[in-house]
Amino acid sequence: MLIVLTGIDGSGKSTAARVLVDAAQADGKNALLLSNHAGRRSMSVLAERLGIRWPRRLADAVETTLRVANVLISHARASRFDGLVVMDRHLHCQLALRTAKGLPRGRLLPWLISSLPEPDAVVHLDVGPALAHKRIVARGTDSETLADLADLRDAYRAMPEYPGFVQLDADSTPEGVVAGLKRIVHHGIVRTETAVAV
Repeated sequence: MLIVLTGIDGSGKSTAARVLVDAAQADGKNALLLSNHAGRRSMSVLAERLGIRWPRRLADAVETTLRVANVLISHARASRFDGLVVMDRHLHCQLALRTAKGLPRGRLLPWLISSLPEPDAVVHLDVGPALAHKRIVARGTDSETLADLADLRDAYRAMPEYPGFVQLDADSTPEGVVAGLKRIVHHGIVRTETAVAV
């Protein structure tokens, strides 16, 4: 089973993915965590130290290259794994970022999404921008403005793929989010299912 997690920064994707895989392994099941990062956090930290803001197209080119490479490697690994595979982020995330930055979707990423094996569920961790911003400030490893987080949330919701995502309320505790993910895995909910509340 392949589960993909999406959501704005601060929605708890990485934490939820790690805890879900750890819980499955603790239950004696085969589970694999694959991260499809694009280097945004490192670029954000570097930009803050240098006191600059990366040009949108340059940042997108770097992020897209890294994201596509990681996604392709992850799918190759997933194809050889028998068990639960949880992907932290995917190409949908880069498409949302492009929209939030006012850049065109392009053809490559939508084509790759349609060409790669379909996940059993793309789970979108839905969180309010204010809470997401509070979490980002608390972890202190990167920075995002409240306005950028709101733009990213709106960009996700405007995506043509968004209606097929399984919505999961991520305003709750990490334990509540993981409980919702466990229900999704247990019941084998697919992309066309409606929202799951925690």
